Amino acid sequence: MIDLNADLGEGFGRWTLTDDEALLSVVTSANVACGFHAGDPSVMRRVCDLAAERGVRIGAQVSYRDLAGFGRRAMDVPGDELAAEVAYQIGALRVFAEAAGAEVAYVKPHGALYNRTVHDAEQAAAVVAGVRLAGGALPVLGLPGSRLLAAAEDAGLVGVPEAFADRAYTPQGTLVPRREADSVVTDEDAVVRRALAFAVDGEVEAVDGTTVTVAARSLCVHGDTPGAARIAVRVREALRAAGVEVRAFA
Repeated sequence: MIDLNADLGEGFGRWTLTDDEALLSVVTSANVACGFHAGDPSVMRRVCDLAAERGVRIGAQVSYRDLAGFGRRAMDVPGDELAAEVAYQIGALRVFAEAAGAEVAYVKPHGALYNRTVHDAEQAAAVVAGVRLAGGALPVLGLPGSRLLAAAEDAGLVGVPEAFADRAYTPQGTLVPRREADSVVTDEDAVVRRALAFAVDGEVEAVDGTTVTVAARSLCVHGDTPGAARIAVRVREALRAAGVEVRAFA
């Protein structure tokens, strides 16, 4: 069994990036942008309505306050300020999730914040403090072995290890930085092969050709990858054919 998630709601005003409607027909969990790297009230409301209608679990994708940089620029935010901003984003999304008859069911950092919390214990603790401040023991998605998952579990939250079918991995099991060449896997056949390797064998081939063990409960296909909806359909069909049940993590 594995969960299939995608980053959704990454639009703003008249500008759109992700094919939310198509992806919500495929994924089991939706990481909804909460306005700090993308998304606005109208976008959040629309995505929550669609997700609730289709039985897709809603998650808050929180980030640094970096709308211009799409949340992918490194930032230094004091821990108490970051905790408040994480709680603020969860609260904003919760309004629209509950209005749609659903709930915010988990939290996942985005971009630079996600990568920072792999190694930075203070920023990881601040994210977890923000989750607790927002109320409810929400599960937290993160990279296996990350400081974030450790901080979540120390705080009594469920840490959900996640893998990325369309991102390149280092031999250490971390994501290749987007500023480097070939950090994003765009070949559809390769994405499908990697998804199966994660779900069936718990491993992936790193950029140097070595095999890295990745024990994941959730698998991400980025919504802003070209052809993301088509890729997600192929991934889900391949998983089903391999006998892997695709459903939201427990």
